[in-house]
Amino acid sequence: MADASPTPRTDNSPSPDPRQRRREQRGWYLYDWANSVFITSVVTVLIGPYMSTLACSSAGAADAAACQDPSLALAPLGVDWFTLHPNALYPALTTLAILLQILLLPSVGAMVDRSRHKRRWLLWLALGGSACTAGLYAATDGYHAASVLFVLANVLYGLSIVVYNAFLPEVSTPDERDRVSVTGWGIGYLGGALLLAVHLGLVLSADSLGIDTGHAVRIAFVSVGLWWAGFTVLSVRPLRDRYGALAVGRGTGGAVGGSLRQFAHTLRDMRRYPNTILFLLAFILFNDGVQAAIRYAAPFATQDLGLEEDALIMTILVIQFVAFAGAFLAGRVALVVGSKATVLGSLAVWCLLVALAYFLPAGNVPLFVAMGVGIGLVLGGTQSLARALFSQLIPPGREAEYFSLYQISDRGSTFLGSLAVTIAVSLTGGYRFAILSLIVFFVIGGALLWRTRMREGIEAVGNKVPERL
Repeated sequence: MADASPTPRTDNSPSPDPRQRRREQRGWYLYDWANSVFITSVVTVLIGPYMSTLACSSAGAADAAACQDPSLALAPLGVDWFTLHPNALYPALTTLAILLQILLLPSVGAMVDRSRHKRRWLLWLALGGSACTAGLYAATDGYHAASVLFVLANVLYGLSIVVYNAFLPEVSTPDERDRVSVTGWGIGYLGGALLLAVHLGLVLSADSLGIDTGHAVRIAFVSVGLWWAGFTVLSVRPLRDRYGALAVGRGTGGAVGGSLRQFAHTLRDMRRYPNTILFLLAFILFNDGVQAAIRYAAPFATQDLGLEEDALIMTILVIQFVAFAGAFLAGRVALVVGSKATVLGSLAVWCLLVALAYFLPAGNVPLFVAMGVGIGLVLGGTQSLARALFSQLIPPGREAEYFSLYQISDRGSTFLGSLAVTIAVSLTGGYRFAILSLIVFFVIGGALLWRTRMREGIEAVGNKVPERL
């Protein structure tokens, strides 16, 4: 893409002009609108049941009920010594995607900080992920091709989020950070909800359109890819390429070896910032619970609660719209009690929700929807305010590197959760006990967050302390 922005600025602080900041912030919000449909429609709703259907069919199970048989097994690598229960294929693929992100994020984050063209990184990572998502339409022969495309799309999505988050300190002042982060999350939830509503109509109308549900789901994959790609192109236009001392005199991205050496230096340097490290540890744990609850809501609903796909999509749709309002509500609460206290309160609510989920009776749609409303109220606030808090703990000029660590923490926590869920499902054949176990991560993560001294940590990295924490 031809770079239509002005010459990249070596000062990567936010523009002093409020109008210019608002313009860049609107572009930044638009990427949340662009990418959230991947998480909402593909990861949260469609791909889990779709992959389970492909896997169960390959294992010889006639339907979801027959696939609960613990004796069923797949050999995805073609060897007898490595087998999975068909219902464990989706969490196993998620675990693999997360592991690949953990391996790639350090070099990508370091290269972005050494690059003068951060916008290009965001554009091409997003376009790659959207292409893989759209390619799921043609992956109908067994589960192998769909598995590869899903893993690649997941990896590219995670890498793009590092670049996206690294723009946050560049488009907002410290006192604007909570508002901008919350607005991005809220707009993302709204975009995800709107396209998911279209997908709900598509799935419900499949028979009248002369197609089966599986074909409707594959059409939805294509629409996600097109949405993600199209709005990404629009989102990068208002952004500006800024770069710090790490990129001065270097080419577009720098050498991988030099980037990895710089990342190693960052890890050593982090020892000077114990509160940044403590926050990351807290985030790893409580985000584990959040991400696992999001990712495995769909297979839990279809496999353990016996809900139909239309009821599941309607519930996720409710969550999205409630989360849109919940994100802004959390922002308002944070203005009164502070961001840290707001996140701690949301973690207490998460503990209650996952405990109640264990006792949900099968087939009860109203109770599942009520649970979705509760999740929506705390979902956006937990994630958006955590991102804003971490952005205050980053030394200036190291945004992509530190957000790669943040994303590693995000992926690492999801890795632990997905691994735990994979083991639990393999042992029990269902998701109910795995959901209950998430309460441990919320409790320990909340305790570590409570011990994090935010003001001291912000001052230590050389940032301005906002008026309210």
